[in-house]
Amino acid sequence: MSISLLICLLNTGDGFSAEQFDYVIENGTIHDGTGQVIEGGYVAVRDGKIHSAGSGEGPTCEYRIDATGLVICPGFIDLHTHSDRGIVDPRSRGAVNYLLQGCTTSVTGNCGMGPIDVQKFYDNVDKAGAGTNVAHLLPQGELRSQVIGKVNRKATPAELQKMQRLTSQAMKEGAWGMSTGLIYTPSTYADTEELTALAKVIGDAGGIYASHIRGEEEGLVGSIQEAIRIGEDAAVPVHISHLKVKGTPNWGTLRLAIALIREAREKGQRVTADQYPYIAASTSLAATIFPPWSMSGGVDQLVKRLDEPEVGAKIRAAVEKSLEIKEDGKQIVIAQYSPRPEWVGKNLREIAKAEQKTALQIAEEIMRSGGAQIVNFAMNEEEVRDAMTNPWVATASDGGVMIPDATRPHPRNYGAFPRKIGHYAIREQVIPLEQAIRSATGLPADILGLTDRGYLKPGQAADIVVFDPQTIIDTATFENPHQYADGMRYVFVNGVAAVYEGTPTGALAGRALRKKSGP
Repeated sequence: MSISLLICLLNTGDGFSAEQFDYVIENGTIHDGTGQVIEGGYVAVRDGKIHSAGSGEGPTCEYRIDATGLVICPGFIDLHTHSDRGIVDPRSRGAVNYLLQGCTTSVTGNCGMGPIDVQKFYDNVDKAGAGTNVAHLLPQGELRSQVIGKVNRKATPAELQKMQRLTSQAMKEGAWGMSTGLIYTPSTYADTEELTALAKVIGDAGGIYASHIRGEEEGLVGSIQEAIRIGEDAAVPVHISHLKVKGTPNWGTLRLAIALIREAREKGQRVTADQYPYIAASTSLAATIFPPWSMSGGVDQLVKRLDEPEVGAKIRAAVEKSLEIKEDGKQIVIAQYSPRPEWVGKNLREIAKAEQKTALQIAEEIMRSGGAQIVNFAMNEEEVRDAMTNPWVATASDGGVMIPDATRPHPRNYGAFPRKIGHYAIREQVIPLEQAIRSATGLPADILGLTDRGYLKPGQAADIVVFDPQTIIDTATFENPHQYADGMRYVFVNGVAAVYEGTPTGALAGRALRKKSGP
């Protein structure tokens, strides 16, 4: 459903003059994206943009939305999604799981994964439209794979120059920066020097360096230091993806990572982070427990190495050590594995017990069949709360566009933003509501460099969310993750109603957001 343009009258003080407005949202509590709160405010929209916003009564208009008791704020900007495929898939491009969280812009190309042909990807988004706007990062892992392959070796000078040329081209086509996934192959095979050389191209074009860092367990501190060093040497803003520390033995060290970021910021360096508000991570089984060197060349090469007595023994020893830290696989739950769908929702330890095998044997069996997606219960609740109190930490889902099916994915795909606002800010009062909203609006806009959305101010795109602070909450759970969030009353994308009175309209008003290259 779209809202028709209606004639409204604006009282100029000298009588009434006719002006055209799409709609006026009034009588709500405005959170404008800066952290400022206005009680009893309004937002007036015309031609897909915010015409005016503030306290008191809005301009006279035939089509009005009464937001009494509701919060009016900018649409949420998710800095970290893996919606690259889903957002151009006819079955899922409506992005309902994100719209019902209040998300109006999704950033793709994260963790070094996704399309490197930025122009083609953007054109595919615009061809049929999408539920949310889309801003893309150049994925360094995919870039390296195209130029060098999935092999564990240093780039030659010629290969590095080719990657730099492709990086420059991506920025000219509207990429907002570059992402890395330094626990994934082949992204992990790039050394600091290579990453810095590519990041320099990004910085010169005014982009950001967004990194899933090299280690989030015992290597957390060194990995944060590497990211900060790359930013400093390449003169590029650094953004740490999903700030966290994993593994029970490492709990307590997140404060050291936070201290490093604070120190860099105090020195004037632009360093930020994002976070999904859960104690579990989700990725591939390979990236979780298999050493990166063992995955060089892909799963087929891993299987060959497992069949070599000496090398296979070395791999199994590393995996066994990792499983031991994860309670012999109890922390690892299968989210998607087509060869044995009955294993979905069960952890490695209980699968091993039922199959009368070890967790190591189950892990090896899965990898020999192509691998699996897992959920890893590896974080500490207090550290999750501590991370979100920092004003430079944005909210991000690390999820993707999806529709309900037989898989058991992470609930963050359906609930990250309402959980941060409804659970942590409103119910638990870990942070003020205005900070939770800023972490999803103005802050991510500033981090990415978006200048036309993220705030409720004249001239900005009319990406607007209206939610009920009494009912906003995530309903997706680890046991039943395909559940839409509650509390969203209206969501507008570029001035078009994507959610109306709590119901998705089917509108595909999202478009590709192309960055203009240059600082």
